[in-house]
Amino acid sequence: MGDASSSEIFATLLMQGFAGLSLFSVLLLMALGLAIIFGQMGVINMAHGEFMAIGAYTTYVMSQFAQEHELLDVYFPFALLAAFIIAGAAGYLMEILLIRHLYKRPLDTLLATWGASLILQQIFRSAFGAREVSPELPEWIMGSMQPAEGIDLPISGLFVLGLSAVVTAGVALMLFKSRWGLGVRAISQNRVIAGAVGIDTKRIDRLTFALGCGLAGVAGAAFTTIASTGPTSGSLYIVDTFLVVVFGGAASILGTIASAFAIGQAQSVLEFLMTGSTAKVLTLVSVVLILMMRPEGLFSAKVRR
Repeated sequence: MGDASSSEIFATLLMQGFAGLSLFSVLLLMALGLAIIFGQMGVINMAHGEFMAIGAYTTYVMSQFAQEHELLDVYFPFALLAAFIIAGAAGYLMEILLIRHLYKRPLDTLLATWGASLILQQIFRSAFGAREVSPELPEWIMGSMQPAEGIDLPISGLFVLGLSAVVTAGVALMLFKSRWGLGVRAISQNRVIAGAVGIDTKRIDRLTFALGCGLAGVAGAAFTTIASTGPTSGSLYIVDTFLVVVFGGAASILGTIASAFAIGQAQSVLEFLMTGSTAKVLTLVSVVLILMMRPEGLFSAKVRR
């Protein structure tokens, strides 16, 4: 960088920061649903990444339909909605058939959801093949913006950033302004007392699990704008997503945002300076060291069990 001018260095740093924001957006969309599920129900859902893949494959199928019927310019918002509904419905079904039988058995839940993730991966492989697929994207999401000379910002990255902001605001609004959100907060504080005062904890659990999986579906639809999708794409993000939830503090939206931002930016900057594997190891070691000093996470909520 010795021969680079100050404007070139500034442009490089700005674009690297934007790459970190793109990673932050995907991590945030993935982690929001997991943080709500883990915070309220204490369920470690190892299949969360596969619900992201459901959203991504839903978008792919809808793009095929839109291509045949010349609807490419308008289909994507409907694909986002369909990804949320289908992934949410699959989560609702999984809660009824599997999760509700394993409450208060965290190890069994972890193993059962891991098994479910393997089954879902095989279903994806059988339905769409082992190769990665990419949907046809509308023109308005392609290309890049040039706010200044030497600075190229991909529109898809800006779209995912805006989508994560809207989704986060919507989840916060539901948590603090809806009857469901009141139930979630009450159960997170004390499940027994919440049930004693008339809150239907089983219904809230089902809705929470379905909403968390639906949010993963939206993350999957957004993911298709920046990368292709394969049967194991979801599992590649599950470790980073859990890292975000644990580092931020369970059931804390503010903690999830701060954690996703810190991990996304740290990983992006480190990858610019060294290899991707070394950057990931350094990020993980840093998070572990911080968790040793603050095991409850950055913004943990005080709860009574």
